[in-house]
Amino acid sequence: MEKGLSDHTLEAYRRDLTQFAVYVQQDLLCAGDADIQGFFSHKFEQGASARSIARQLSCLRSFYSYQVREGLLQIDPTALIDSPKLGRPLPKSLSEADVEALLAAPDTDDAIGLRDRCMLEVLYATGLRVSELVGLTLSQVNLRQGVVRVFGKGSKERLVPLGDEAMNWLATYVREARGFLLGGVQTDVLFPSNRAQQMTRQTFWHRIKLCAKLAGIERPLSPHTLRHAFATHLINHGADLRVVQLLLGHSDLSTTQIYTHVAQERMKHLHAQHHPRG
Repeated sequence: MEKGLSDHTLEAYRRDLTQFAVYVQQDLLCAGDADIQGFFSHKFEQGASARSIARQLSCLRSFYSYQVREGLLQIDPTALIDSPKLGRPLPKSLSEADVEALLAAPDTDDAIGLRDRCMLEVLYATGLRVSELVGLTLSQVNLRQGVVRVFGKGSKERLVPLGDEAMNWLATYVREARGFLLGGVQTDVLFPSNRAQQMTRQTFWHRIKLCAKLAGIERPLSPHTLRHAFATHLINHGADLRVVQLLLGHSDLSTTQIYTHVAQERMKHLHAQHHPRG
């Protein structure tokens, strides 16, 4: 509650603590820095990535700093353990042509296809996280004002414009397909599954993979790829970085700045491709 962590982060931290408890097989308050180092060596040997280990270390730091603060421990065993160095890989994005092909892939004559098209349009128009998209309710969408009210990480609220194309698809979907998918079930869920329940992130991931296959997109794709495309294409077309930060719901501008590197890489590629001396 103090940190405003999302349910997904809490679940990941709970899983990390459970794994550590299984490894040390003793009271966690009795574990020392050697136990923690051994745990991370074990995880590394199992093939865990540096990013995964960094998250697990963050979990243990939070746990032990809390114990020290509450007076249950005198020394934090994580204090002298260094975090693994993480690179900043450029996010995988899509070209504007690929996005157009992906958006056109669902069969909109079918209720499920119309829902999928609408979800893809909203995702690309707003840059929402997939958890934010599947969790949308009808009351969060204001077609008159053309905005969607989003509750992001830490329950932070932001208003994101939808754009004309996404608004048109939303109006069509709500009018023609949503009631059919609900089958009389009373719920405020905007994009229900075929069981009239809130769709899971995993289900939508599978729907996107299917659409990508239909569109002939061979590169690996995830719902987050459209979020990256949203930000990259905005910056490519001259959007201010702080505006993109607000739209994405990033608390720190440095998180958003990686998209400027994506745009620079694109400019280098275009220069090399089209300049006579490239």
